[in-house]
Amino acid sequence: MEKKQFKAESQRLMDLMINSIYTHKEIFLREIISNASDAIDKLAYRALTDEKVGLNREDFKIVVVPDKEARTLTVADNGIGMTQEEMENNLGTIAKSGSLQFKKETENADDAELDIIGQFGVGFYSAFMVADKVTVISKAYGGEAAWKWESEGVDGYTIEPCQKDTVGTDVIMSIKANTEEENYDEYLAPYSLSNLIKKYSDYIRYPIRMEMEHSRQKPKPEDAGEDYKPEYEQVKEWETIN
Repeated sequence: MEKKQFKAESQRLMDLMINSIYTHKEIFLREIISNASDAIDKLAYRALTDEKVGLNREDFKIVVVPDKEARTLTVADNGIGMTQEEMENNLGTIAKSGSLQFKKETENADDAELDIIGQFGVGFYSAFMVADKVTVISKAYGGEAAWKWESEGVDGYTIEPCQKDTVGTDVIMSIKANTEEENYDEYLAPYSLSNLIKKYSDYIRYPIRMEMEHSRQKPKPEDAGEDYKPEYEQVKEWETIN
């Protein structure tokens, strides 16, 4: 499969993300969830005039799925999705033309907190601060084919047809291994992710759902004696985090 190259500015900003000394890498989750919310907005608006959408406002949601074994974090939405052309336009080109100039002007600045992402909407690419590979699987509303975009960074990306039954987009991030300086495992831990969602994405108007594990007391047996001690079990339940 032919690997396509990012445009020059995109390559340099991608390199910035991958090798970032950005002190708040955690904001990547805010950006990916925000993109998912935008995609749902577009389909929700379409649903107002198009009965074929078949979804009501309460049907829309964003699902966050950490997988410790596969070491992936997936953010999935049932929004409007992307065609192959939209993948090229949205994921093959980065931010605005002013981003690189802004970076040049601030390279020697003392303030390590300069929010390039916040100022220029580099959002999607912030995933590369915590992931060494990003896969996007999407099916556009009204389209028959689904498409998979995949990149390991500055060396380019691939786009190919794939299978996806439902409309929407899955962003699958292969989380980096821990280093002496960074604990990337926190982006695979439900409670850490829950805290980040509440910190940065509580305002999102659609439910952000994630499976959470809790300790729950088992029902007391009918024949339990006076010396009975409560027993507990771990149960997983889907919860709305925001």
